[in-house]
Amino acid sequence: MAAPDPHQAADPEAVKRHPTLFRAIRQRKNPKLRRTDITVTDERAVRRAVKAASLGNAMEWFDFGIYSYLAVTLGHVFFPSGNDTTQLLSSFATFAVAFLVRPLGGLFFGPMGDRIGRKKVLALTMIMMALGTFAIGVIPSHASIGLWAPALLILFRLVQGFSTGGEYGGASTFIAEYAPDKRRGYFGSFLEFGTLGGYVGAAGLVTALTALLDPAQMESWGWRIPFLVAGPLGLVGLYLRLRLDETPAFQKLEGGTVHATDAADGIETTTKGDLAIIFRQYWPTLILCVCLVGAYNITDYMVLSYMPTYLSDELGYSETHGLLVLLTVMVLLMLVISRVGRLSDRFGRKPLLMTGMLGFLLLSLPAFLLIRQGGMFAITAGMLMLGLSLVCMLGTMSAALPALFPTHVRYGSLSVGYNLSASLFGGTTPLMITALISWSGSELMPAYYAMAAALVGAISVACMKETACKPLAGSPPSVETPEEAAELAASQTPDPKF
Repeated sequence: MAAPDPHQAADPEAVKRHPTLFRAIRQRKNPKLRRTDITVTDERAVRRAVKAASLGNAMEWFDFGIYSYLAVTLGHVFFPSGNDTTQLLSSFATFAVAFLVRPLGGLFFGPMGDRIGRKKVLALTMIMMALGTFAIGVIPSHASIGLWAPALLILFRLVQGFSTGGEYGGASTFIAEYAPDKRRGYFGSFLEFGTLGGYVGAAGLVTALTALLDPAQMESWGWRIPFLVAGPLGLVGLYLRLRLDETPAFQKLEGGTVHATDAADGIETTTKGDLAIIFRQYWPTLILCVCLVGAYNITDYMVLSYMPTYLSDELGYSETHGLLVLLTVMVLLMLVISRVGRLSDRFGRKPLLMTGMLGFLLLSLPAFLLIRQGGMFAITAGMLMLGLSLVCMLGTMSAALPALFPTHVRYGSLSVGYNLSASLFGGTTPLMITALISWSGSELMPAYYAMAAALVGAISVACMKETACKPLAGSPPSVETPEEAAELAASQTPDPKF
C-alpha cells in the first residue's frame, strides 16, 4: 500500500508545531526554480535559427506557389483534354495529391525529430523538397512521353508532399524553442514572413515570365524555370541549417539536465518519439490543433494560392492582372507581419487569432462582392480585407501551435496534427472551391467556404489556452539576459526570515 501524503496525513496542529519540517517536505516535492534551470538565449543564435527555418519555409511555399500560379499552364502541358475546366481540375487534383502524403511525412519525420533532434530532420526535409521541385522542372511534356508525364508529375509531387510533412512542425518548433518566452510571437512571425516571401518570389517570377513570354513559349519551356530555381535555393537553405546547433530545449531534454520546477512541472527527460503516446495522451489537444490549422489553411490557401486562378478563370481577368494584385497585397502583409507578432506577445495569441477568424467570418462576403465588381481599386480593396484578416493568423499561429504540446512530443504532435489538417482541408481548397463553383454556379462559393472555416476556427480559438509570454510546456523558462534570469530565479525564492 502506498504511503499517504505526509502533508495530508499530518494533524493541523503538527503542521503548526513543525512549520520548517513541512515546508521542507513541500519544497522537496515542488522544488523552486533555480538559476541553472533557466535558458538564457543568444540573440545571434536565435536570429540564425530564425533565418534558417524561415528560408526553408519560404522554399516550401515557393514550391507550392509556383504550382498554384502555373495551374492553368500545367493543365495544358500535362493534362491535354480540350476542356479547360477538366484540365484545371486535373491540375488542382495533382496539387492536392501532395497533401495526401503529408500526414505520412508528419508521422515519419515528426517522431524522428523528437528522437534524434530537430536540426537533422530539417536538413533532410530541405534536401527532399529541393530535389522534388527541381525534378518537376525536367519532366517531359505529355506530348513527348504521353501518360508517363502526368505519372512522373504525381510522383515528384508525392516526394514534395512527404518531405513537407516534416517541415512546418519542425521549423515552428525550432524557432519556438530558440526564442525567449517574451518574444516568441515576434520571432515566430518570421516563419510566416518566409511563407509570404516564398509566395511573393513565386508570384513575381511567374508574373515576369507571363509578361515576357507568349502562351506558346510558356507551355513549351517557360514554366520550367521557376521549378529549376528550387535547386540552388535548396542548397542555400541546407547550408544555413547545417550550421545551426540543436535547440536549447532539446539539448536539455536529451541530456536529462532539466530540473523539474513549478514553471515546468511536466518535464520528461526522454527523447522517445512515440506515436502511441501522442494519440493516447494528447488526442484532445491534437483535435484542437487540427481545427485551428484547418481554418487557418483553408483561408490561407484561398487567398494566397487560389485567388489568381479565381480572377482569371471565373472573372475573366488576365493571369498577369491577378498575380500583380496578389503580389501587391502580399508585399503589404510582409511589411506588417512582424508587428502582428509583437502584438501577440503584448496582448496574447488568442485576441489576434480571434480577430483573424472573425475577420473572415464577417468580411469574406463583402470582400468577394467588391472583387466581383471589377476594377483595380475594388479588387485590391477586397483582397486587402481578406489579407489583413489572414495576417492576424499568419503572424500568430507559428508561435501558438508549438506551445500546445510539451517538448518531448512537440515535433511529432505538431507534425501529425498540422499535416493531417493540411491534407484534409488545406491542399484540397482550390479543388473544392473550383468544384463548388462548377456545381452551384455561384461565384461567391469561396466566401461561403471561408466563412464556414472561420466559424470552426473561432470556436477553436475560444477553447485554447493563452500561452503568450509563458514557458513552453515541458521546458524551463527562456529569457534574453543573465540579469533577467537572476531576477526570475530570485522572484521564486522568498526572503529569509530570522
